[in-house]
Amino acid sequence: MAETKPKLLIVEDDEGLQAQLKWAYEDFDVILADTRETAVAAVRAEEPAVVTLDLGLPPDPDGTSEGFAVLEAIMAIKPDTKVIVASGHGARESALRAVEEGAYDFYQKPVDIDTLGLIVQRAYRLHQIESENRRLAEQIGDERTVLGSMITAAPEMAKVARTIERVAPTNVSVMLLGASGTGKELLARGVHDCSVRKDGSFVAINCAAIPENLLESELFGHEKGAFTGAVKTTPGKIELADGGTLFLDEVGDIPLPLQVKLLRFLQERTIERVGGRKAISVDTRIVCATHQDLEAMIGAGTFREDLFYRLAEIVVKVPPLSDRPGDAVLLAKHFLTRLAKEMNPQVKGFAPDALAAIDSWAWPGNVRELENRVKRAVIMADGKLVTAEDLDLTQSAADGADIALNLKAAREQADRRMIRQALARSEGNISNTAKLLGISRPTLYDLLKQYDLHA
Repeated sequence: MAETKPKLLIVEDDEGLQAQLKWAYEDFDVILADTRETAVAAVRAEEPAVVTLDLGLPPDPDGTSEGFAVLEAIMAIKPDTKVIVASGHGARESALRAVEEGAYDFYQKPVDIDTLGLIVQRAYRLHQIESENRRLAEQIGDERTVLGSMITAAPEMAKVARTIERVAPTNVSVMLLGASGTGKELLARGVHDCSVRKDGSFVAINCAAIPENLLESELFGHEKGAFTGAVKTTPGKIELADGGTLFLDEVGDIPLPLQVKLLRFLQERTIERVGGRKAISVDTRIVCATHQDLEAMIGAGTFREDLFYRLAEIVVKVPPLSDRPGDAVLLAKHFLTRLAKEMNPQVKGFAPDALAAIDSWAWPGNVRELENRVKRAVIMADGKLVTAEDLDLTQSAADGADIALNLKAAREQADRRMIRQALARSEGNISNTAKLLGISRPTLYDLLKQYDLHA
């Protein structure tokens, strides 16, 4: 059986040039189109890997409006298509604009068949590589994900993930310490999903969001008639998580009287519902989280020391986003891809000023703030690329406030941060990272080895 040739769509209204191009590509199944309508129809029907596009098409052969309309349609229908646009004399600005709007490359008219052939072959090889990467990602997951769903390129978070993966199969209680918005609930789900309890329920409760007089009932459940409004017996969160995992978020907000009852459960693995007298055996694993300093609260007498040691058999400290260089860009790209599909499909990526703003912002609200800003930007964006203005980011006046006084340490700190940010922005590609940093590949390899960094 003959091997199927890759498809190449040539969008050109000059019949002589059509014929010349058609016979120049024996390795491709060449499809011809000479108008916007026939070009769009061919893209929908044939799904070519590569398209060569003359911007001057009827009814505007001397302009570029029809060509740009075709490019826009292709990017909307099949954005992974590699479009190579034709640039006439003096039309370089149009070609550069086309690249900004999603075209892969451009070529100069009059056509040099050999040069264009090289561009087409290169475009097709890139399309093949990207297709294979997507296929592998679907099979084994993104190489930058840990615990199945957490995206990171930072060694600090990779260390956290390794700790979670190591303790998850055990039955120990895990305490996650970190600022709000750092992804503590996601890590708690990771503990559950990597444990033998993964087929049981994962139940989460935010102890700070429930009034003190209702929290006991929420955790332990209540019997019918236990209080006004208790019209039926209702199991609590601990009971609902039997055989699974209970995530207690903001555990530092549990009032002292309730801490005693929680401690009793952890010691005896039995509970009594509010208004009940019967002890109920429950096999529930506890994972908790807080942004508060529990040791200081113990000293102040607002948190029980014995409960702390029951809950904190394993303590995992989750670093803020500002201490994870490169992760902000990775996460922003992930959020944009997901949110654009839901809210604004025309958005395809970030403009350079947006990427620079994301890199330099301190992210006091951590991952939650980043996701909210990307969501706002996707909604507000007028074009295909999100800008810094769409993100509503301005430069911090405090830039450089925490620079180390030792020049060698400061230089090393800056080098590490810039290399990791460049790696994240280029998605681990060494050549592109070196270009971003303005250094050679050998120099970059030396720096990676010197600072023990990994692509």
